[in-house]
Amino acid sequence: MSEKVPADDRLSARIVRAEVTSEPISVSELADAVGDRAAGAVLTFDGVVRDHDGGRGVIGLTYSSHPSADEIVRTIAEEVAARPGLRAVAVVHRVGDLRIGETALGVAVSADHRAPAFDALREAVEEVKKRLPIWKHQLFEDGSKEWSNIA
Repeated sequence: MSEKVPADDRLSARIVRAEVTSEPISVSELADAVGDRAAGAVLTFDGVVRDHDGGRGVIGLTYSSHPSADEIVRTIAEEVAARPGLRAVAVVHRVGDLRIGETALGVAVSADHRAPAFDALREAVEEVKKRLPIWKHQLFEDGSKEWSNIA
């Protein structure tokens, strides 16, 4: 955990992780990484692979990313970290083959109070979904496959 720094003395929160990775994501490790003695709230988002989409059973998927994905996720994390009242931010998206129940997107934020933490967490997730150039290739129970828009 970091030393307490008054919110007024910081230009932005610490970014402890902002990346696209092929390694499994541990949301509890992200929560620990954003921990801060001055934080009154630590929130996480664990976006996991579900077993259905559009009424069809999903048995697995593969995420692929554009080479700019790391830079874009870093930009998103920087924008979120600039929000007032935050202490630390982590945003990590996985690529490669994922099984049902595995984490595809992990986000963690710490903040002085709960309201800024909830707002920052929602912004981070929504901006990743909107801007990160990652595509999903799903494999369905019936053997069919389908590419989806940005993850």
